[in-house]
Amino acid sequence: MPLELSVWRIDKGIRAIEFIPLDFESRLQNILGQDISIADPNLMIIGREVQTPFDKWIDILALNRDGNLVVLELKRDKTPRDIVAQVLDYGSWVKHLHNDEIARIFSDYQNKYQKSAKEISIDEAFCSRFGLKQMPDELNEKHELVIVASYLDPGTERIVAYLADEYDVNINAVFFRVFKDGDNEYLSRAWLREPGMAEIAPRAKTEKGTWNNEYYASFGVLQSEGRSLEEAFKYGFISGGGGPWYSNTLSFLEPGNRVWVNIPGEGYIGVAEVIDRRVPVDEFRVDNGKGKKVPICSLHLNAAKMARAKDNPETAEYLVRVKWIKTVPENKAIHEKGFFGNQNTVARPTTAKWNYTVERLKKEFGVT
Repeated sequence: MPLELSVWRIDKGIRAIEFIPLDFESRLQNILGQDISIADPNLMIIGREVQTPFDKWIDILALNRDGNLVVLELKRDKTPRDIVAQVLDYGSWVKHLHNDEIARIFSDYQNKYQKSAKEISIDEAFCSRFGLKQMPDELNEKHELVIVASYLDPGTERIVAYLADEYDVNINAVFFRVFKDGDNEYLSRAWLREPGMAEIAPRAKTEKGTWNNEYYASFGVLQSEGRSLEEAFKYGFISGGGGPWYSNTLSFLEPGNRVWVNIPGEGYIGVAEVIDRRVPVDEFRVDNGKGKKVPICSLHLNAAKMARAKDNPETAEYLVRVKWIKTVPENKAIHEKGFFGNQNTVARPTTAKWNYTVERLKKEFGVT
């Protein structure tokens, strides 16, 4: 069904905020060009107005954290048939882009849109953007198509859902609206389908086969945010936070599940059994070394820096208690070409790559 976004001001009575009409879309490309994280924090722009061999221009071309291309195309005044056909046409082209072509597109983007900055390699920009030490060995193993609009008619939503559900096309839509309150303007965003979730839940009809009951987790080591691998090993947890995008998928994990933990850009550092469901860091209790259970935030640990739910439940850090079965230090993380990687904190992958990864990790970790 069509998505409706509305905003009310409630600090001085209840009053609806005025919605600015569709001419806003002429500004939206520049807004996203300045800060693509407004659409998705897991994207890095590599091109704007990217010319294709068939004399069409992609509004925004980006890479996600996994090194896969994402096409973002503004709907503007296109008909449902036109916009869907257009993004599919772009997908048919970007699917075949190789590493060197992607690097050239990024170089052209810097020369055109970042003239005042020193040109850097796509590797350096990617690692800086996502806090990684190296890019994936291969880029563009798959791609995503995103329609950007302030509104989609029911027909377009049905087509997008049909392509995604019946034919596994990685297509989505993100909606932006601007609301005006006096001289102030506010931008709102909502996704038709939660972004980056294509491989999380297994589907009944797929060539990929059934899910192997093994969970994947990514663990971003950020000392500045309190996320320390040493503490995760010692006190038995994995975590994620900074927004629902990062913390919601932790709720997939239930006691008894087995999860293989990867540090993006580094490799797999352990496998663990889930002991308890996720809780905000405020509620996570550990042994203080004297036989007493205390809040982890009360100890002199990096974890004390983690965002608390009492301050903001949405951006808080959430922890899942685990029993580590096997671990290796970060500098000995296991990484091989062909291994599965994903930007979600937790996933239930159904790809053949995940099956291969788990079988290889079982051998490397000595786990049956």
